[in-house]
Amino acid sequence: MPLPVGQAIKVGLYIFKQKLKGRKRYPLVLMLEPLFRCNLECIGCGKIQKPNEILKQNMSPEDCLKAAEECGAPVVSIAGGEPLMHPQIQEIVEGLIAQGRYVYLCTNALLLDSFLGKLPVTPLLTLSVHLDGLEEVHDRIVDHKGTFKVAVEAIRKAKKLGYRVTSATTFFEDTTVAQAEKFLDFTKPLGVDGVTLASAFRYPDAPDQDHFFGRKRTFEFFNELLSKNKNGRWDINHSPFYLDFLKGNRDYDCTPWGNPNYSVLGWQKPCYLLDEGYAETFEELMETTPWEKYGHRNHPKCADCTAHCGYEATAAEDATASFKNMIASAKAAFS
Repeated sequence: MPLPVGQAIKVGLYIFKQKLKGRKRYPLVLMLEPLFRCNLECIGCGKIQKPNEILKQNMSPEDCLKAAEECGAPVVSIAGGEPLMHPQIQEIVEGLIAQGRYVYLCTNALLLDSFLGKLPVTPLLTLSVHLDGLEEVHDRIVDHKGTFKVAVEAIRKAKKLGYRVTSATTFFEDTTVAQAEKFLDFTKPLGVDGVTLASAFRYPDAPDQDHFFGRKRTFEFFNELLSKNKNGRWDINHSPFYLDFLKGNRDYDCTPWGNPNYSVLGWQKPCYLLDEGYAETFEELMETTPWEKYGHRNHPKCADCTAHCGYEATAAEDATASFKNMIASAKAAFS
């Protein structure tokens, strides 16, 4: 099962409610960044390139919870920066769970051990641990030796304590299918509850601009890799239709409003990966962003993007577009 049953049901019911209301654009996942600071300098991340006056800022728990209410998405992904560096991260997580939202806490796990036993153990919370390959590859990408071992040990301890844990993995251009296979095989006995997959996306603030997949290469890579996922070999934490898209079997347009981003700077236009300005409110974001100007068909910055923050919502919309699609998606999910 790619996603937890409870989450799939909650998201499905939410989508139907939006359709009954006649809404064409609505959020599914709030990408919440309560700070930009991090204790690593990953080669593919541009968040920590922000000016120091921004890196010093922390979003208040009140602002985080208000943003979640304002947005209304049933799922919240807490990213950054490194969220566990936020002095009130536990309060933020607990507040979002009290609202009934599914929370994915994204972390490099360097600080995770000190939070285990403090963060609530609940199906509503997933610890999403950054792992971009096996030890040598991962430590090179995060530019810090020993990080892989710390993360793996934290995952093992978290699982023993009953937490739901997934691996968040980005593959860069120099990753071979064989290397990806070996890594995914490693995650199975590690006990993670699923793996989220992405190809590295080139955007202006990233320090390394030379090792990103193009769109064609992404489809070729994942078509070959995912064709090897038979008989439950790997647990992949994505919807079946999105995985079909990654294999190049579905031609989707981006729906960036499906995963809106809120940070210390406000509501980011148009999405988590592009910085085209900010709105003060979610309503302003939805009404003033020229959505039709973005997407791989319309904007050069989007040309190679296949990220789940833009296309997972499209896949969810497609999966509920007809009874036939719902049956096909359900069969794929439980196969």
